[in-house]
Amino acid sequence: MNIKFLGAAMSVTGSCHLITTDRYKILFDCGQFQGSKALDELNFGDLGFDPREIDFVILSHAHIDHSGRIPLLTNRGFKGKIYCTDATADLVNIMLKDSGYIHEKEAEWTNRKAERSGKAMVTPLYTFNDAVASLEYLQPVLYGQMIEVNQDINLRFHDAGHILGSAITELWIRENGKETKIVFSGDLGVKNKPILRDPQTIEEADYLIMETTYGDRVHESNVKSLEQFIDIILKTIKRGGNVIIPSFAVGRTQELIYQLNMFYEQHEEYKEELDKVMVYVDSPLATSATEIFRRNAQVFDDETREYILKGDNPLDFKNLKFTRTSEESRQLNFNTQPKIIISASGMCEAGRIKHHLKHNLWNPKTSVVFVGYQAEGTLGRSIVNGDKDVTIFGEKIHINAEIYYLEGFSGHADRDGLLEWLSGFQRPPKKTFLVHGEESSKTGFSFLVKQTLGYDCIVVEDVSEYNLDEDVRVSLEDVRSRVATEEQMMQVKDKLSRIHDELETILYNTHLAVNDSASGERIREISNIILELEKSSIQLGSTVTKEEAANE
Repeated sequence: MNIKFLGAAMSVTGSCHLITTDRYKILFDCGQFQGSKALDELNFGDLGFDPREIDFVILSHAHIDHSGRIPLLTNRGFKGKIYCTDATADLVNIMLKDSGYIHEKEAEWTNRKAERSGKAMVTPLYTFNDAVASLEYLQPVLYGQMIEVNQDINLRFHDAGHILGSAITELWIRENGKETKIVFSGDLGVKNKPILRDPQTIEEADYLIMETTYGDRVHESNVKSLEQFIDIILKTIKRGGNVIIPSFAVGRTQELIYQLNMFYEQHEEYKEELDKVMVYVDSPLATSATEIFRRNAQVFDDETREYILKGDNPLDFKNLKFTRTSEESRQLNFNTQPKIIISASGMCEAGRIKHHLKHNLWNPKTSVVFVGYQAEGTLGRSIVNGDKDVTIFGEKIHINAEIYYLEGFSGHADRDGLLEWLSGFQRPPKKTFLVHGEESSKTGFSFLVKQTLGYDCIVVEDVSEYNLDEDVRVSLEDVRSRVATEEQMMQVKDKLSRIHDELETILYNTHLAVNDSASGERIREISNIILELEKSSIQLGSTVTKEEAANE
């Protein structure tokens, strides 16, 4: 039996792990790579297996970095079942459709630019209709149900506490007269968070695949983050600014609605100030997801269910407004009243949040509050890291807004939470594979496990395969070489992309300078910058050609 790690191996996104036995091929997740343009290009490449040979898929939860390539899978020949919880099936139904729609629109936008410049046309990763077609393969099951997939394989889901429907998977496989139990943690949530139940403890496994998103960090407490969040809102509104919150449409948005509802109800002393402040959820996907949350109260924690039984809807309050249409969204940026805008995407890579950032980042009265993980290469990561200038829709924006990152709202367990969950095993797994984390998170957590629990973990560092029967790593020198080359190419393409963005800005400024009768010295300065960029682009283009020739 082999495990091959094909995504969320070198970073956080693109979760995809292949189990191969003597008779079956099983896939844990089929997620989309997210972050830089180079990472996005990985989505268009080879999946690393023949989809027609996959017997079934186990989907841990609905987030796009875990589900986002399922339409590609079915497009390329997969015909098996996709097992997931019933709530995940509900969420995937809206999320994959939304993703397909976004891919179509982005391809249309790219092709309009390409047509004007004489460049080659592109096709979307997949379409809305592709997403719809992939949904027929979903097989929803309930938490705790023992599912007999076939005569050799059983599976069971437990609540991971990360988002609605998120699951820890127990998988039992009989091969050559021996039964092996594999546990896949999926993404683990935080204990004592509102709405969702705590991650369930698993007591035993032969092999464990475990996420380590925050394997080297400890979150500040949710209470502290909530206090800071309310303080940010009050002082921003007082100075006449907007509070902009890039939020994942599924999970963080619903938690923020819940927390704001509780605060509005329990703090009469701020009633006069808060009654004037509208809270807009500006994301059709988040609006639909919130409706799905309301329909799945059976999996909420006891506190939230108690509110519901008392007749109080914790996901609604009088100042809350959901905006669906593009026109409603646009009007928010012409509305001068201080307000709170919660909008997707959480990493600021697509969706309406980019428009709100474009209209608000320059304003010193604005506060931008990040409440979730920001992957490397994303616009959100750039802002959180303190970059003072960012490019949005081809326009350079100077950041004057106050920027905050409240990790207490994270939906991922931190270092201590991960260790507590792992400590629940009655005996160490034969092997624990650490995935879904940047290198420092995985290595830091591996060191902590060795120090605290006394056993070694395997830090999955790239596309790699392990033979479980022989307890060794399969030789993949050719794979590692290919991955290294791809990484180098991605870096080159990223540089070229940045040069392209800078050139657009320079050319725009040149146009302004000419119109404003700029001095000869200024014209020479602009000319020199363009020459330097031209030189760099030629050198990089030459590098690309050499790399491609070497690969051939």
